Amino acid sequence: MTALAEQINRSVEAMLTYVETQTTDQAADILKVPARDYLDPVRFEREMALIFKRLPLMLALSIELPNPGDYKAMEVMNVPVLITRDREGRVHAMLNVCTHRGAPLVKPGQGSANRFSCPYHAWTFHNDGRLLAISDRAKFGEVDKDCHRLKQLPCQEVAGMIFVTLTPGLEMDVTSFLGGMLDDLESLGFANWHFCGNREIFGANWKIAYDGYLEGYHFAAAHPETVHPRTFSNIMHFDGFGPHLRIGFPQRSIGSLRDVPREEWYRHQNDGYDFVRTLFPNLSIFVAPEIAQIALLLPGPTPGQNRTILTYVTPKPPADEAEREKMEMMASFFGDVTNQEDYVLGLSIQKGLEAGALDHVTFGRNERGNQYFHRWVDHYLKDDPAAPPPSL
Repeated sequence: MTALAEQINRSVEAMLTYVETQTTDQAADILKVPARDYLDPVRFEREMALIFKRLPLMLALSIELPNPGDYKAMEVMNVPVLITRDREGRVHAMLNVCTHRGAPLVKPGQGSANRFSCPYHAWTFHNDGRLLAISDRAKFGEVDKDCHRLKQLPCQEVAGMIFVTLTPGLEMDVTSFLGGMLDDLESLGFANWHFCGNREIFGANWKIAYDGYLEGYHFAAAHPETVHPRTFSNIMHFDGFGPHLRIGFPQRSIGSLRDVPREEWYRHQNDGYDFVRTLFPNLSIFVAPEIAQIALLLPGPTPGQNRTILTYVTPKPPADEAEREKMEMMASFFGDVTNQEDYVLGLSIQKGLEAGALDHVTFGRNERGNQYFHRWVDHYLKDDPAAPPPSL
């Protein structure tokens, strides 16, 4: 049995015990987070500078750029990002900004192109960022092409995911950043899944939105007809890997696993229990047998707003029109639940905090994942490499 399989078996054993004893995974005490942490523009800018501009962000799945020449252009917190796959199959990330006068090279979206021509003056770049041609060069003057490459961003592809750091020149080690979470992500096999598409939703402060992915305490009240009929409310198990989490949610059918050999429990994801995997600071992954929803939270443009990109993938392409329609229905269901039952409520929470109703947001002992997340946010904002990291 692999180490990962045994990890999951221990999580299942804990969830079975919680259900049978009507308990849950708990922190040592409650945690109070100042309400201003969700409101303060100065803190928001520090979060952007010390977290979102420094850490690796998962901005694309490998299957979104399956072939040489494929690209994805997107706005990430006011940073125009262009991700490409060159003719050798390597991925690159760069600023989607022409090095002549600063015009965007390509509109947000996905496509295929071996080169990009600026719409302003037609300077042309290879899809790895090299400047290939300057229009009417004889009249323009001498230019060092090497000095006019597109500005490169640190970029690595692991576990079927493409990670980018938004600050040029920073060192990136995604393997170390993911730590013990990497084996779990690789086991999902996203590099071999089928890309279905993206959907955007809009919500409150990024931490309010992210808080909703980190606990099941709200299932009975917020999801009475969608999540709660399948999954127990307020029963969770947390495994931490650095700042990342794998959160176990027992289904109402989990008791049937007592009739299954313990060494086989890890094979029963979505059959007795579910996991939500979160990658700090802004990614949530829920994998169902037929489809997965991957939520990428992008803060801003103000402290009270976020834009979330929901990406949907399936283990294999739909075989026919009926399967395609079923896939679209499932994606719509997951997206509607996230938007209408979580994000709409989050926007109301934002209004309540902006009204000055609370001095602190209180996280109970049962909301262990939220406590862990907020301690990691504070850890990065200290900007002190010698500071010990939080523990779960």
